[in-house]
Amino acid sequence: MNPFNLEEIMRRIILPTILVCLLAVSSFAQEEQSRADGVKKLDMLLSIINYAYVDEVNNEKMVEDAIVGMLEELDPHSVYIPEKELKAMNEPLEGNFEGIGIQFNILKDTLMVVSPISGGPSEKLGIQAGDKILVIDGKNVAGVGLTNSMVRDKLRGKKGTTVDVEIKRKGEKKLIPFTIERDKIPLYSVDATYMATPEIGYIKVNRFARTTMDEFQKGVAELKGKGAKHLILDLRGNGGGYLQTAVQMADEFLESGKMIVYTEGDKQKKEEYKATSRGEFEKGKIAILIDEGSASASEIVSGAVQDSDRGMIIGRRSFGKGLVQKSFPLTDGSIIRLTTARYYTPTGRSIQRPYDDGKDSYYKEINRRFDAGELLVADSIDFPDSLKFSTPNGRLVYGGGGIMPDIFIPLDTTLSSDLNRELIRRGVYNEFTLTYLDKNRKGLSKDYSNIEDFKSGFVVDGDFLDQFKAHAEKKNVEWDDEDYENSKKLIDLQLKALIARNLFDTSAYFEIINDLNDSYLEAINVIQSDKFEKAKLEYE
Repeated sequence: MNPFNLEEIMRRIILPTILVCLLAVSSFAQEEQSRADGVKKLDMLLSIINYAYVDEVNNEKMVEDAIVGMLEELDPHSVYIPEKELKAMNEPLEGNFEGIGIQFNILKDTLMVVSPISGGPSEKLGIQAGDKILVIDGKNVAGVGLTNSMVRDKLRGKKGTTVDVEIKRKGEKKLIPFTIERDKIPLYSVDATYMATPEIGYIKVNRFARTTMDEFQKGVAELKGKGAKHLILDLRGNGGGYLQTAVQMADEFLESGKMIVYTEGDKQKKEEYKATSRGEFEKGKIAILIDEGSASASEIVSGAVQDSDRGMIIGRRSFGKGLVQKSFPLTDGSIIRLTTARYYTPTGRSIQRPYDDGKDSYYKEINRRFDAGELLVADSIDFPDSLKFSTPNGRLVYGGGGIMPDIFIPLDTTLSSDLNRELIRRGVYNEFTLTYLDKNRKGLSKDYSNIEDFKSGFVVDGDFLDQFKAHAEKKNVEWDDEDYENSKKLIDLQLKALIARNLFDTSAYFEIINDLNDSYLEAINVIQSDKFEKAKLEYE
């Protein structure tokens, strides 16, 4: 072709380009017209209802119901959040709320302080575990049918505002008055940090919030300071949170340049997230614990570690949420959290499970798994060849519905019994341990100054069990000796762990209860064995 032949250039290049542009504009115009027609139709419907409907209608509620209905047609994770619910829903991810800073429980219709939150206004004023709040702003709150929501309504409020309380403290004849100035109170996302063995650290993370990495890095530094060379990361029951927090956590384990995750959607271009050079645990063995409650950000971390041959995933198949949401504000302060992309693990796996049968069916998937025997037997899960992927070192991994662990741990039902289920259902464990501590806190604190002494020294003996049994019977729980013998390990350890939590902290609870956690015990065994070498995992 002569490069200066204008007619030829027009025919071969310019005219086809113009045609493509015109088609694109036409398509866009059709979409815009379709959208405009839909808005007109909804507006007309509202007008007809307001003009002709038999009863008076709430227009605001109808619009909100329409929004909810439209989003339900998209996917299970695209949701509408009214302004009045937005703050409460964001608090767990923002990592704080505004209030007086106590962990509380309602014991015999009385508000009891389980523990003041470290650094909060209540702790600074000297409010103690075991204190009973009987009066709030001059009004009696004991024996009035107190509920958790009533307590939150009375004690939470804007930073800088005050609330007057009167407290009954053991050994004091008179009520003690306090004026507490509300402040921002941290919500911790790391439940436990301790040494599982002299060389293995353990961290349990309950969500991926804005403050999670500060807590996590502090925990890792603490464990490494105690000699931790390897790590168990417990993500069981962790429903996820911020994608960026998940990327930052995976970055702690992976070498610079390694793929962590990538996202892509019809309206969103492919975006890759790779590890940087600042990881604090790039050497040493990593075992991640997951189960059917581990979702979203938990699956990003697990998938990145698994696909990079960096660590071992132990437990049961995770939830299977591979969709990314973005918040879009509406004019009245409400927001829409809309799914904008899918995320993929480094090998290209989408772990989002199907949702074609609607939201109800989607969220009943765990029941289906249980009925199918999947929580008990790994072989009950059948993955088609199209969902099989290979890691760089040739290990087989799976997509299409959650992260399948490298080592399957079945749900343990051997210690279950009707007695244990009834004790849980009626709240006997919590109520008894709080009552026991209310009477014995001073002596227990004197005998056990730290969790190590408590773990080795405290025993659920006959006298203790008799007290527990009597308390259970007061709560109309029929005691069955055969059931108790079947669940003895679980019942005794649960009691000991709950006392440890209320005497020390949440970390103490997991340090004790994990003695019956098969995934945790297997993680220790795997790290101490040669299974990492056999699986060609990169940890040195």
